[in-house]
Amino acid sequence: MQPPVSIVVVSRHRPDALTRCLTGISQLDYPDFEVIIVACPNGMAAVAAHPLGEYAKTVAYDEPNISAARNLGIAQAAGEIVAFIDDDAVPEPLWLFHLAAPFATEDIAAAGGYVLGRNGISFQWRARTVDSTGSATALDVNDTRPTVLHPANDRAIKTEGTNMAVRRDVLAEMGGFDPAFRFFLDETDLNMRLARAGHATAIVPLAQVHHGFAASARRTADRTPTDLTEIGASQQVFLRKYCPRAARAAAWDSFRADQRLRLLRLMQRGPLQADDVARLLRGLKKGGTDGMGRPLDETPRIARAPEGFRPFPGRPGAPRRAMTGRLWQSRRLRSEAADAAAAGDIVTLILLDPSARYHHVHFSPEGVWEQSGGLFGRSLRSASLIQPWRFSRRIAAEQHRVAPVRGHFPDRFTN
Repeated sequence: MQPPVSIVVVSRHRPDALTRCLTGISQLDYPDFEVIIVACPNGMAAVAAHPLGEYAKTVAYDEPNISAARNLGIAQAAGEIVAFIDDDAVPEPLWLFHLAAPFATEDIAAAGGYVLGRNGISFQWRARTVDSTGSATALDVNDTRPTVLHPANDRAIKTEGTNMAVRRDVLAEMGGFDPAFRFFLDETDLNMRLARAGHATAIVPLAQVHHGFAASARRTADRTPTDLTEIGASQQVFLRKYCPRAARAAAWDSFRADQRLRLLRLMQRGPLQADDVARLLRGLKKGGTDGMGRPLDETPRIARAPEGFRPFPGRPGAPRRAMTGRLWQSRRLRSEAADAAAAGDIVTLILLDPSARYHHVHFSPEGVWEQSGGLFGRSLRSASLIQPWRFSRRIAAEQHRVAPVRGHFPDRFTN
């Protein structure tokens, strides 16, 4: 039996992204979940305007502290499992089906999935571990089935805040997220505390979300940083909590050097000027000083939710509709796809042109998974640069690629 899941979404000043995220959540093929939105006034208005917004639990919060906001969401969660996704992300329809499955084993306390980047095909993050300095290292796991991992040698199993789940009882007993981490390393701190308590974590490759890296107060739409203050503060808090005292200064220096190198590369590419780099590094230093004085371990136990479980109307067992065509047919096909999505289908639309253009996938505001690119172009970036595809074979290959996460079947694609 699949456990009831509470999905927590934190949103601040990104109402359009939140609307898209909620539309994606509404297409989850999972029988028993609720949605808790912790948002600023604009986000609350976006939820109220959404066709399914009335089914979500909402918490008003407008402070720049993602850990405190998530804790407010946890306090309202009535499910056995609490899952987290960012407002600038969209889950694949089978996300919860895969992410919740490992919890059938009682010793699994947490689970994390894979995160896709802006092109909708390449991964931002897969399996990783993290050490006492906050540095992550890639981990080799099977890419099609869950892998259960146990912490060892002062390393934790890394999960991403935009695609993770934790047993509610474990999370509540630990006090949720540490509000000293207002942004950055917030979930990593939780990973370290789970590790120190000896809890096992499952890495679930087929539990996938698409992460957009939307603009915020700390970065532009192209991911150029505008402020490193909170990153510096969180790094120092993390070092104080987990790094041996004798190694902290060297770890901080290494972190600052890495950030400086990142900024210099951005300056070479064009988004930043020399004075921007100097300003950002001053903010990093200031944040580090602030982080040295923040209180630690303020994570009291979170009480049981005052309201019971509030089911959200997803699409368990929904029909899959897959449509294909040439790019010049896009207007008609997009209209038909939007109509099918509005009727309750989970819809994939693949548009190809006679080129070697790379493929991209995005989730449209109408709720359609649209993939476009050249008939001979790459979808997986590891594939050959140019491939001599026939149209039908290419469609079949793309169908098989997305089937495990979206639920399409071999005979469901039509052109």
